[in-house]
Amino acid sequence: MPLALLALAIGAFGIGTTEFVIMGLLPEVASEYGVTIPTAGHLVSGYALGVVLGAPVMTVLGTRVSRKRMLMLLMGLFIAGNVVSALAPTFGLMLTGRVVASLAHGAFFGIGSVVAAGLVAPHKRAGAIAMMFTGLTLANVVGVPLGTYVGQTTGWRATFLLVAGLGVVGLAGVARLVPEQPRPKGVRIRHEVAAFRNVQVLLAMGMTVLGFGGVFAAITYITPMMTRTAGFADSSVTWLLVLLGLGMVVGNLVGGRYADRHLMAMLYVSLGALSVVLALFTLTAHDKTAAAVTLFLIGALGFATVPPLQKRVLDQASGAPTLASAVNIGAFNLGNALAAWLGGLVIGAGLGYTAPNWVGAALAASALLLAVLSHTLERRDARGSDVATTDTTTPTLV
Repeated sequence: MPLALLALAIGAFGIGTTEFVIMGLLPEVASEYGVTIPTAGHLVSGYALGVVLGAPVMTVLGTRVSRKRMLMLLMGLFIAGNVVSALAPTFGLMLTGRVVASLAHGAFFGIGSVVAAGLVAPHKRAGAIAMMFTGLTLANVVGVPLGTYVGQTTGWRATFLLVAGLGVVGLAGVARLVPEQPRPKGVRIRHEVAAFRNVQVLLAMGMTVLGFGGVFAAITYITPMMTRTAGFADSSVTWLLVLLGLGMVVGNLVGGRYADRHLMAMLYVSLGALSVVLALFTLTAHDKTAAAVTLFLIGALGFATVPPLQKRVLDQASGAPTLASAVNIGAFNLGNALAAWLGGLVIGAGLGYTAPNWVGAALAASALLLAVLSHTLERRDARGSDVATTDTTTPTLV
């Protein structure tokens, strides 16, 4: 794999760390600013909203510059947002810094996916995308626990300065290692937008929202589920999240490897198994060992869908894939927000802390149905093309 993928992975590591580390630092942030925990939670939802909105906006704004230069500008925006968050004297300014940093998220992964795919041969593209996303998965294993520890021992502001430093390393890596990739000639923003008329692109994004939403329905409420249902101590939550992150790393690499060979089969297996495992989690969550194993499997199966879904969008939007790729990253966050809301509804209805697992299973199963529909339509269109070709080439007997 080219060294340029390492630079993209470092940037992804920093972005993944800043996205999730705030969850472990909400009490400290709320205490310093004198706000409630739910109010401090706006730092999470505000970031997610910024990703959803920023992905298409920043990609459109970057259509007139090279992809490498846009990646560098996005890392600069990421650094600025985290510095603002670290130095913010008020909660409002802290929230502003979070939103500024989030604007770089979707476009970086979207453009980065296109760049990563362009660095390797066509049959290795999913693996290259997975290599970049390895930075995001490793953030959950190393970056988030380390950032939480630093924040709890030396102050949360130090964590965001540390993340900004990671952004500087990522920026330097992109500048030094990522080659210039000329934009396809004749491609304009209207061509990028036209990709959304392709039903296969929309179906892939639907799978993204529902499939990864299934994961977040469960893990958003993982702390009360593990402590109050499984019986783990509060101090065990950190290593349980590390276990989840390890599953994500494994699933991402496996998904990237096999998506290059059998993309739709990989989606069938991962989404089908994910729906089953999430449903079983309502039972295994009552036993410590079984809960830990299930948590690892959820992370692995959930992230096994990421490289094939991202590659699916790139393949179906070939010729002008940048905007579609970025919007698909926003779709992951849209799924996260939707699943967290639905999970909160069932808990609020008194169905217990394991009830979100049923929501997740239903979402993943719905994503599987979309995958079947997408593949069926694709095969039907392929047969139609074959028939049309045969009709136009068969000689007429007089």
